[in-house]
Amino acid sequence: MTHVDFLTKVHTSTKRDYLARVNDYPKAQAATLAKKFDLDYWDGSRHTGYGGYKYDGRWRSVAESVAAHYGLTSGSSVLDVGCGKGFLLYELTQVVPGIVVAGIDISSYAIENSKEEVRPFLKVGNATALPYPDKSFDLVFSNTTLHNLYCFDLYKALKEIERVGRKNKYICVESYRNEEEKANLLYWQLTCEMFCTPEEWRWWFEHCGYTGDYSFIFFE
Repeated sequence: MTHVDFLTKVHTSTKRDYLARVNDYPKAQAATLAKKFDLDYWDGSRHTGYGGYKYDGRWRSVAESVAAHYGLTSGSSVLDVGCGKGFLLYELTQVVPGIVVAGIDISSYAIENSKEEVRPFLKVGNATALPYPDKSFDLVFSNTTLHNLYCFDLYKALKEIERVGRKNKYICVESYRNEEEKANLLYWQLTCEMFCTPEEWRWWFEHCGYTGDYSFIFFE
């Protein structure tokens, strides 16, 4: 396993008021709505999710970095586990013409409102049971998704990512390194079920037999 960071620049481009997150709207109610992964989460109020998750090109630089790092070319196959509206997959098709993309997400709303160009390649499904044959993809990645699983489902999901990947894998999850980042994560998150330090995440990866790359985002 190797630490490779593709997402910090995108993550830190958003300014967050952590105290407002818990003071301006009932947190338990917000989390209950967010965990439906429906309109409230994607395109509703900022209190219950993204506050409108629209395509704005922010994922282009990530796609360029991922393509360069993993040597993706025309004909390379890529799976996004937790693809949301498919924005990163769309950017990969622009950066690497001829790439073969697939995405899966638990949210039917996200798939129905995904980027039109990649929508035919997206499915509603669960990371714990990926509907693909063994060793189907040159790259399997999952960005800011797996921390939303309970530990027993995380185990299944990591096993599934290993199973369907024939070459490279990459995972990014939320984490914390100190008490301030832990508090900020608790204040900000709406759907997280796994609250782990980097050391704990690496333990989980090894315990589940995950062999791919990884990185973390922190709420500083």
